[in-house]
Amino acid sequence: MPLSHPRRSALSEQVIAALRNQITSGEWPVGSRIPTEPELVEQLGVARNTVREAVRALAHNGLLDIRQGSGTYVVATSELAGVMHRRFADADPGHIAELRSTLESAAARLAAERRTEKDLKQLDALLVRREQAWESGDAEAFVAADATLHLAVVAASHNDVMTAMYADLGEVLRDWLRGDVGAELTPETYMDHTRLVDAIRSGDAEAAAAEAASYPYLCRPTNPLG
Repeated sequence: MPLSHPRRSALSEQVIAALRNQITSGEWPVGSRIPTEPELVEQLGVARNTVREAVRALAHNGLLDIRQGSGTYVVATSELAGVMHRRFADADPGHIAELRSTLESAAARLAAERRTEKDLKQLDALLVRREQAWESGDAEAFVAADATLHLAVVAASHNDVMTAMYADLGEVLRDWLRGDVGAELTPETYMDHTRLVDAIRSGDAEAAAAEAASYPYLCRPTNPLG
């Protein structure tokens, strides 16, 4: 539906907000290519320059990546996530592994103490989805399913600050997971997460923390920024 036409500066902000909403709502997921400039002009009912200005602003903020000759892609779901994605693109893979292990271990410990029945149902469903993704042989689908399960574990800690921080680090962590998994799924890269979910279910904080800390994440992807 075309946008209203207030003064130029307000219109530009309105377009930026509309595009940002497409990203944060998941309508344009991370890794996807957004509609072309002419398509956005038609969808929003604004001038080409206004669309171009909005796209450039979101690229500057780290949400979009403009690739000449290819298109514009979503690389993060928030400005902070975009900053983290750029900041840690060339980080030591061992340090990323340590960060993930520390965050997930602490979150799993809290999840075992605080999880609700709703949390457990979600974890069970996501565990099944992760197994199905693995069986499908689709590496990218497995990375997405695995990352979603880990985020749900962190969310079950009911620590909003920790959950928000982990979510903002999400694409950075997915980049490294892609490197661990590789282009094809092989038995050597499989890690069973059933014990983690069972420990959270039983309220065994020590076991949950230890299980979350035990997963190795040591490899680096060949091209972190895609």
